[in-house]
Amino acid sequence: MKIGLQLYTVRDDTARDFAGTLRQVAEMGYQGVEFAGYGDLSAGEMRDLLRELKLEAFGSHVSLDRLEHHIDEEIEYLKTVGAKYVVCPYLMPEQRGDEAAWRALFEKFRGYGERLSREGFVFAYHNHDFEFEGKIGDDYIFDAMYKTVDPSLLQVEMDIGWVQFAGQDPIAYIAKYAGRLPLLHLKDFRKGAPGEPIDTVELGRGDLALQDIIAAAAAAGTEWLVVEQDRCANPPLESVRTSIEWLKNNGHLSA
Repeated sequence: MKIGLQLYTVRDDTARDFAGTLRQVAEMGYQGVEFAGYGDLSAGEMRDLLRELKLEAFGSHVSLDRLEHHIDEEIEYLKTVGAKYVVCPYLMPEQRGDEAAWRALFEKFRGYGERLSREGFVFAYHNHDFEFEGKIGDDYIFDAMYKTVDPSLLQVEMDIGWVQFAGQDPIAYIAKYAGRLPLLHLKDFRKGAPGEPIDTVELGRGDLALQDIIAAAAAAGTEWLVVEQDRCANPPLESVRTSIEWLKNNGHLSA
């Protein structure tokens, strides 16, 4: 499996200096990046920088609004930089709803999957915890989504930190979606007091059984382990360096 970084983790750094941040990410040893916006770089400039740094642009988080209103622009940009995966990263509270609203959203996902597939992309969805809070029939919303939309049109980008935070078994969920799980968001966290938000930490400093999770992901056919830290107590570039050093020290990436 390749090791990538979700650039949302270093969003403050990319806002100041996108190219300089990518240079530091490449120097750390990351093999690819997943976008969460493109800063002020044109697609051609981004493509050339990635080639220079030998970074693979394997995917991008594209909001539901961008999918609805600017999908042509996203397709053009991501074709230029050579990305493969287009991922819906989050749904605002007003974009969710009752069972009928979710089913309507699944139909939208089917449409995006069809369009992106025709353009040579793979469409995926990235979870948080709210997909495990409600059900459609006997299934959590998370599972109902993937039951409803064919695997050829919607793949899984599983955020394993949020799966565990929601009270689910990460290993069981990875196994359940074997063959449909090309991207795994690898994060660690320490759960705070009831009602407190998730406290994401560098890999190896939290509560997740990361070695077992990585082994399960390999068995499930995962292509990319994607380091992500929602909030960093330390400077973000320091945090992502700590995380990749943990992966190197534990045999998951050549030093």
